[in-house]
Amino acid sequence: MRNLKAYSCVPEYHGKRHVKAKLPTGIRDWSHGWHKSVTHDGAGMKKVVGRISELNKYRAWKWPKKRIYFFSDLHGDAAAFTDSLVASGGVKRTGHKPADFELTKQGKKASFIIGGDCFDKGPSTLELLRTIRHLIDLEADVHILAGNHDVRVLLGMMAVDMKKDRFNEHFFIRTGQKIIPLLKEIREQHVTDKFMAKMPSYKECRKRLFPSPGWFEAFPEIAKNTIRPAQIRRELIRIRKKHDRFESLCHKHGMDMRDVYAAVETWKKLFMDSSGEFRWFYRDMKLAIQSGSFLFVHAGLDNIMARHLYKGGVKKLNKAFAHALKHKPFSFYYGPLCNMVRTKYRDVDHPLTGHGTRLVKRAGISAVIHGHRNLHDGQRLALRKSMLNFECDTSVDRHTRQHEGLKGNGAGVTIIEPKGHILAISSDYPYAKLFEPEITLKQLKKSLKKRRRAA
Repeated sequence: MRNLKAYSCVPEYHGKRHVKAKLPTGIRDWSHGWHKSVTHDGAGMKKVVGRISELNKYRAWKWPKKRIYFFSDLHGDAAAFTDSLVASGGVKRTGHKPADFELTKQGKKASFIIGGDCFDKGPSTLELLRTIRHLIDLEADVHILAGNHDVRVLLGMMAVDMKKDRFNEHFFIRTGQKIIPLLKEIREQHVTDKFMAKMPSYKECRKRLFPSPGWFEAFPEIAKNTIRPAQIRRELIRIRKKHDRFESLCHKHGMDMRDVYAAVETWKKLFMDSSGEFRWFYRDMKLAIQSGSFLFVHAGLDNIMARHLYKGGVKKLNKAFAHALKHKPFSFYYGPLCNMVRTKYRDVDHPLTGHGTRLVKRAGISAVIHGHRNLHDGQRLALRKSMLNFECDTSVDRHTRQHEGLKGNGAGVTIIEPKGHILAISSDYPYAKLFEPEITLKQLKKSLKKRRRAA
């Protein structure tokens, strides 16, 4: 058995003097902190131990060929992303601006996976995307996964058109207040007076942005073959609330409906036109990545996606994702494909059962690495329907931290090492967490015995 001392050092934080987030300097086994670091969906900690033991016994861990840095849920915070890059050891920060960094030797050899949710909340989505672009321009190996916020923004913006589609015309209003900071950012940075002069009247702009009269009455019939009745009722309540509040919230940010419509049309040019500054973002986006026996997604799986994964692999999943996002937005958004970017394994989500988990195992997956479920004590290992999940949304963006009472600046990265371990670094946990299958299993067994004796 390998000794924990072999991994007693965190990565070197290059350019640390420019980093505002507080980064850990020591390492503890992943079992440290107990429930803050390991959880389950009611199966009990014994089941967690049993699953890791099973994977170890059958040598199911297949590690990637090169180091992977995983970041997730950046939510428009470029500074948090750059601090997280420094935490990985993959870049050296050279100044105070988010894009003031260069690749280290380790970064040049590694893969950077951004696990979804670059959009919404702020303080600056466009600055974050430019920072990611800078990383790409440095010739780093960068991969971008779809998050629920990224998908929602795309579908919402593309739904705004002169020609209404009953299936999709609610998608813009469904984005709600979280899209307003992005609209304001685009309005201030990219919309000229000359472009504003070309905008239609207030009445026409509002008509194009909001669902048409009668949509709320028509939606149950439209959705009945795709969405369950209880979900239809929840959707109508949610969208009605957003519908009634959206315009007044825009006014609070100094925008009327002409400003909003101008920002939407400008967004389309920036993100959809072949020469648009951010054309690369959605063009290169994937639903899932598999490396070794690890599956990287934004949120998780259900039985249907587990079957697709088993039968066709990640390549076919990504192909289906790209097609559905472009050609079938309604069925995509309310179907199992989109469940992979928003599930939290709740009763309202498409279900994952033991059958689905077995298919995932047969597909060669030992664990899922994802974000989406924001945490306050660093990354967490979770057992969901007997499937191991490394939950890596460490609440790095300023908006989330302020809203949830987290102190200081956020940073977080999960490092998957070809040598056979995972290192989780977060500004909200005093130590980096090390998962090494044999050592972590041993430590969990010890902790479990101690708690049984204490009980």
